[in-house]
Amino acid sequence: MSAVKRSLPATLIIAFCLTAIAVAAALYFPREPQIVEAINVYTSRHYDTDMALYDDFTKQTGVKVNFLEAPADSLIERIKKEGKYSPGDILITVDAGRLWRAEQAGILAPVSSDVLTTRVPENLRHGDGLWFALSKRARVIIYNKAAGKPEGLNRYEDLANPVFKGQVCIRSSSNIYNTSLMAALVSHLGAKATQKWAQAVVANFARKPQGNDISHIRAVAIGECRIAVINTYYLARLASSQNPDEAALADQVGLIFPNQDSFGTHVNISGGGILKHAPNRENAVKFLEYLTSSSAQAYFANGNNEYPIIPDVAPTAAIAKLGTFKEDTLSAEALGSNQAEAIRIFDRVGWP
Repeated sequence: MSAVKRSLPATLIIAFCLTAIAVAAALYFPREPQIVEAINVYTSRHYDTDMALYDDFTKQTGVKVNFLEAPADSLIERIKKEGKYSPGDILITVDAGRLWRAEQAGILAPVSSDVLTTRVPENLRHGDGLWFALSKRARVIIYNKAAGKPEGLNRYEDLANPVFKGQVCIRSSSNIYNTSLMAALVSHLGAKATQKWAQAVVANFARKPQGNDISHIRAVAIGECRIAVINTYYLARLASSQNPDEAALADQVGLIFPNQDSFGTHVNISGGGILKHAPNRENAVKFLEYLTSSSAQAYFANGNNEYPIIPDVAPTAAIAKLGTFKEDTLSAEALGSNQAEAIRIFDRVGWP
């Protein structure tokens, strides 16, 4: 029996050949890899709402946000050591004093942006564009409601009144919020008067400085201290908590916005600046501009009970419930430039 020859159809042979050619071409001429734009953010902020900010920026621009979270001083040292090889594009801190330290370390680069200078008030940005405020928080005085509002307590200066001996709780001298408050007082009262004030406040301590602002709210609520100094967003956070015990703590304290008859209540900022060797500078500037937009400012307000820096975004109901106040319009730069003197005063008066 003779063998039967079976041949493939010509069209199928041609298809095989074309496939082989395509595979060979892919091997020798690989497709360009997809380029993903990104920025690298070094941040000392530790709030969940910031993740939502990063995601929203990526959705709007297509630029991915990578971030490294650590204390500001550690980040500043890291950036200095990395030098021109640093992958960082932006530094974000929770205090004007830390921005000043970054400025002094020479790791920030000036930014010229009409968007930023239009949106960010002059006193809340560096004169040469090295950094810009992103959100605000007020440092206020609280008191135990059950004990009643302390008579004669209307200003920061009143914390030094001997009548309040053994009643005042406040954080340690190493706390940057206190350092900035002291720096503000140096600007307004002068170093000599501020040192005299600090010495008298130390004499009024109810206990050695310890804990954070939440612990101070608790200490006032339970009567361990009659008076304390805190940032507003901590009180608003407790007041709006779904935990009834936390909400009860907030309800047991009253609030005083200090110095309404003089320079106003001290306001500190969270802010950011572009790093000197930023490899993605253009997108980093876009990110800073985005953070001052209405949508981003709403995240700051709603996610962490901070005060927006632009007037067309309202604070949360919990913050609004605290009341309106006259804020200190002292330049945020002064909070940094007077830090060294503030620290010396803490040391001289024995403020732990």
